[in-house]
Amino acid sequence: MKKVAYCFTFFLFSFGLNAQTAVLLSKTDMVKWNFKVLNSKKNIDFTNDRLLSKAYLQLLHDADSVLSYKPVSVMQKKDIPPSGDKHDYMSLAPYWWPDPSKPNRLPYIRRDGVVNPEVKNYPDKEQMPKLCENVNTLSLAYFYSGNEAYAKHASNLLRVWFLDKETMMNPNLNFGQAVKGITDGRAEGLIDTRQFIYAIDAVKLLKGSKHWTAEDDKGLKNWMSKFLHWLYSSKIGIDEMNAKNNHAVWFDAQALSMAIYIDSLTLAKKIIAGSIERLDKQMDANGLFPLELERTTSLHYSVFILNAFTVLGELAEEIGVDYFQTKTASGKTLKTAFDALMPFLLKQKKWTFQQIRPFAHTDAFPLILSAERRYNYKDSMSQLAKILEVDLSRLQINLL
Repeated sequence: MKKVAYCFTFFLFSFGLNAQTAVLLSKTDMVKWNFKVLNSKKNIDFTNDRLLSKAYLQLLHDADSVLSYKPVSVMQKKDIPPSGDKHDYMSLAPYWWPDPSKPNRLPYIRRDGVVNPEVKNYPDKEQMPKLCENVNTLSLAYFYSGNEAYAKHASNLLRVWFLDKETMMNPNLNFGQAVKGITDGRAEGLIDTRQFIYAIDAVKLLKGSKHWTAEDDKGLKNWMSKFLHWLYSSKIGIDEMNAKNNHAVWFDAQALSMAIYIDSLTLAKKIIAGSIERLDKQMDANGLFPLELERTTSLHYSVFILNAFTVLGELAEEIGVDYFQTKTASGKTLKTAFDALMPFLLKQKKWTFQQIRPFAHTDAFPLILSAERRYNYKDSMSQLAKILEVDLSRLQINLL
């Protein structure tokens, strides 16, 4: 049996770490894969490694469980988008609520940081990230174990969401994060599709399988090309691109992932240059992001935006750009932001900005991994384990 490495995910997995405790992973984001690292570990036999075998076996268990996960599509929602076409993705803005002072409760009013349970009436927003998560699990399990059953199911899941005419999502986000009584769709809705980054990562590992064909890959590249065109030509996409906070950074991360996948390297380099300008403008001299500090969950959003920049860094390296050491026009680097946040993530300092609910420290895993790998923050993961008071040995992040 071959060894397995897995990119630690941040959705709904609960890893049983021992008989008494488990870590419930938050719904923030997955770790962006570093393919050089994955390839360097492909020939390691984790089954004979006392420290890594738990993570290996956990991945196999997770992948086996996902084999029973049925395909999902945008056609499964009950409510029809304003276009009249169920193939259009739709979601509701999470922090907007009915106005009890109005007879018809419209227009909705904003309660930052508090999620309206109505969002679950539009399952696209829940099903799409879960799909990407499961495809990632299957593709990595296939990549390291060689089990074609994993690749077969991952390929089928991708076809149903993106390629099959009867079920495919239209390549737009015209109705993302709608606000009832105000707008059918918002630029902010583009944050929903950031998980496409991780679906594209999965496809890169599936290319060795007979179940992900050249025709499949051509079809998905065509879909992503159309979505990328929509990003840069629609009012919603342009508004998101011009945002001043984390939304614009996630826009760049999505666009860069797609540009690299479809081999549009000129666009990719333009996106990277623009994102470095964003870093210069959005980050202050102390390494913090003032617009994220204004949020009611400011530590969460400070981590969220740095996660986006970290994804950009990993993507940039795929085309030979060392983003992690690049200096902005005013001399700022990503390390400044890491140095600013790490003491708070490891509870060495107390966060003094507004945070209306407890910070989920599992949100910090992507940053802590990058801090250890890029900026010599040794033993940061073990420090986080102490904070969580758990054994993290089952997490596949240990195999990266």
